[in-house]
Amino acid sequence: MIKEFLDYNEKFVEEKKYEKYITTKYPDKKIAILSCMDTRLTELLPAALGIKNGDVKIIKNAGGVISHPFDSVMRSLLVAVFELGVTDIMVIGHTDCGVQHINEEFMLQHMVRRGIEHEKIEMARYCGINFDKWLEGFDSVEESVSETVDAIISHPFIPHDVSVYGFVMDSVTGKLTPIKSIERKNKE
Repeated sequence: MIKEFLDYNEKFVEEKKYEKYITTKYPDKKIAILSCMDTRLTELLPAALGIKNGDVKIIKNAGGVISHPFDSVMRSLLVAVFELGVTDIMVIGHTDCGVQHINEEFMLQHMVRRGIEHEKIEMARYCGINFDKWLEGFDSVEESVSETVDAIISHPFIPHDVSVYGFVMDSVTGKLTPIKSIERKNKE
């Protein structure tokens, strides 16, 4: 499969298909979107919002969540705000999310079945990894989106002129349902 990607890439560049995607690193609409890595959203999310290349920054991870106030998601959002001019952040969860209902026990069982040694798991625990928190899923996508909006808006490094909006997207139709919004005006 990787070879197919590489072959396609070679033709893509050769035929200059990239030209229609040329833009700058700055999002034209000054928006960052935090969403799930779900494959159904790869094309659905931009299509459902009318987003084209260069419009927004999209940050994806399992569940579209912030697992720690100083994780890579918050780092990406802070870079988007301070370095790339983002003024609005959208958190977009989705229906039928694979992260719903996962937990430490479920994930660790899968790891062991796939050959991860118990000693490695115990070493990670010894080093301070809280698997219950790190591998935690959620029961309600609506609550997860609301909690993520709160985590962003209350972060000590998010300026008071950044607005945060939370939605759940139907993973079939692309319809957005508003969950929680904290709109803040520029205080300058």
